[in-house]
Amino acid sequence: MNTELLKTLALDAIHDLKAVDVVTLDVRTLTSIADIMIICSGRSNRHVKSIAENVVKKAKESQLKYIKMEGQREGEWVIVDLADVIVHVMLPATREFYSLEDLWEPIEQLRENKR
Repeated sequence: MNTELLKTLALDAIHDLKAVDVVTLDVRTLTSIADIMIICSGRSNRHVKSIAENVVKKAKESQLKYIKMEGQREGEWVIVDLADVIVHVMLPATREFYSLEDLWEPIEQLRENKR
């Protein structure tokens, strides 16, 4: 499945369960670990787990072969790795503490300044 279809699949699954503050980052030029990172929040541990599980469910329904999920037991931050797309589902407090969006911004600015 190509990256854009995979991104759409993940975003549809996230929006199905009403995730909040959804951010999509294209990180192709910044790293080789993934093409797209999606970061979103859930309102409770249960909501975070449900959002992540829905992404996995939709990926399996599409017969995606590579699916990894971590953090579902605690439910504060669940990562769903779909190879080219990585989905981070977090509680708002956890998201604020780790500030993933801000981690990628300085790297992008540094690369832009070197061009």
